[in-house]
Amino acid sequence: MAIQVTRTSVGSIQNQRQVCDELDLLGDAASKIWNVARWTADRIWDEIDEIPDEGTLKAYMKNQACWKDLNAQSSQKVIEELSDAFQSWFDLRQKDGTANPPGYRKHGDERPRSTVTFKADGFKHDPENNRVRLSKGSNLKENWSDFILCEYQTRPDVDLSEVNKVQNVRAVWNGDEWELHFVCKVELETADSAGDGVAGIDLGITNIATVAFPNEYVLYPGNSLKQDKHYFTRAEYDTEGENGPSEKSMWARRKLADRETQFYHVLTDALITECIERGVGRLAVSWPEDVRESDWGKTGNKKLHSWAFDRIHQYLNYKGEIRGVEVLKENEWDTSKTCSHCGDDTKSNRVERGLYVCSSCELVANADCNGAENMRQKITPSPHGEDRSNGCVAQPSVHLFDRESGTFQTREQVVS
Repeated sequence: MAIQVTRTSVGSIQNQRQVCDELDLLGDAASKIWNVARWTADRIWDEIDEIPDEGTLKAYMKNQACWKDLNAQSSQKVIEELSDAFQSWFDLRQKDGTANPPGYRKHGDERPRSTVTFKADGFKHDPENNRVRLSKGSNLKENWSDFILCEYQTRPDVDLSEVNKVQNVRAVWNGDEWELHFVCKVELETADSAGDGVAGIDLGITNIATVAFPNEYVLYPGNSLKQDKHYFTRAEYDTEGENGPSEKSMWARRKLADRETQFYHVLTDALITECIERGVGRLAVSWPEDVRESDWGKTGNKKLHSWAFDRIHQYLNYKGEIRGVEVLKENEWDTSKTCSHCGDDTKSNRVERGLYVCSSCELVANADCNGAENMRQKITPSPHGEDRSNGCVAQPSVHLFDRESGTFQTREQVVS
C-alpha cells in the first residue's frame, strides 16, 4: 500500500548573483506588506479593541499599492502568516501576560528580507533542467511576462522530477544567501508490520521521549534542544531593535527553527528504527489531553507552550506507517502517578520529578520509565514476563543527541 506525505526539499540557487537583487526586492516587498498590515491591525485594534481577522486585512490590503509588489497569492500568504502570528500570541497570552504581539519587520530604516511563498500560479517548475520560474508582482515587472528564473541544485538523493506534485515554492534568505524550499507531495510504499512486540512512549519536556521497549527502557533527553534555545533566543533578543527584529534576530529565529526541526526528525527516525530492530510493531504514545489549558505558572507556561508533543506524534505517525510500526495515541491520564507493577495510584508515590517509589509493592523506578511502562500496558495488559525489576526500571539507558554526527548515541559514545 502507498501513502502520500508532504516533504520539503531545499535547493541551493546556482545563479545567485543573477537573481539575488530581484529576490531582495521581493523579500523587501513581503516585509512591507507585513508592516502595512501590522500598522492597519494596530489602528483597528485601537478603534474597536479587536484584532481584525484574516479576511478583513486581505480586503483592506488589496487596495494598497504595495499589494501588487508580489504575485497576488504571495501577498495573501503574508497576511495569513501575520494572522497566524496573532493567533499564536493570543494563545500564549492566556498563559503569559507578558507575551508580546507580533512586531514590525523593520530595523532602523531597513526591512529584513522576508520569506516569499509562491503558490500554484506563482511559479513554473522545470525539474528536468533544475530550474524554476518565479512570478513578480505587477509593480516590479518591466513588462507583463517578466519573471525570475532560478537554477537550483538539491541533495544527490533528492530528485524533484519523481515527486507527485510541488505544492509551493518558498524563497528563503538563510542569513548569507537566498535558497529555495520545495514543498512536495510524495508517494511512499508502506512496509509490513515490524513485528509482534509492543512499546510505550512517555513524552516530556526534560526527557523528550522515554521508551519502554519489551526488554529495555531508554531515555532521550532534550539536552541539545535546550542549549540551542538558550543560545539562539539570547542571540535574538540581544539584536532586537527598537523598531522590531533586526536581520540578525530573524536569522537566529530561523536557525533555531531549523535546529528544532532537525532534532525532532532525527529523534523520531531513531525511535522508529529502534522499534523495527527490536521487532516492535505497535507503539503507544502518550497524549496529554487538554494540557494546553493547564496553568503551570509564568516559567512553566513558557515551557508548556513550546512543548512539541503534537509535532512528535505527527512525525512518528507517518514514519511508522511507512515502515510498518502502528503508532497509537493514548491518553496519559494517571500514568505518572500509577505504579506500573501493582497499579497503586497513590499520588505521593511520585516522590520528586525523576523518582517514583511505590508505597505498596516498593518498586523504585525512574518516574518517566514508570510512565512509559504504563503507556505500554495500555495496549498490552500482560507484560509477557519481561524483566520489570527495580534495577531495570530505575536505571534506563540514555541516548543523547550528538550535534557533530547528527545522531542519537548512548551516553558513553557521546562522552568519549
